[in-house]
Amino acid sequence: MIVFAHGSRDPLWRDPVEAVAARIAQTAPAVAVSCAYLELCEPDLHQAADRLAAAGARHVRVLPLFFGMGKHAREDLPVLMQELAQAHPQVRFELLPTAGEDPRLTALLAQIALETPA
Repeated sequence: MIVFAHGSRDPLWRDPVEAVAARIAQTAPAVAVSCAYLELCEPDLHQAADRLAAAGARHVRVLPLFFGMGKHAREDLPVLMQELAQAHPQVRFELLPTAGEDPRLTALLAQIALETPA
């Protein structure tokens, strides 16, 4: 599993992305998980995929932590996924929908917004 996000120069920006990866690892210890970033941070998507493939992964799911279906998710990410498939023909790469496309996330955000602080 690769948790994929945009990236930022601010090191604190990575904390929520890494928290998602940590929760995946905690919930499913048999699943190898890595973070990857489009820009401004490392590892990038190719580096993360290289590491997982080198560790023997045969199926890698990519979870894009983008809220909307913007240019990066719509145009850049499919190209990157094709490059991964060409670089690692023995691995099946699966692109999951962007996080913001999942109605469970939008429902959770609405719930959080409507909660009364303690």
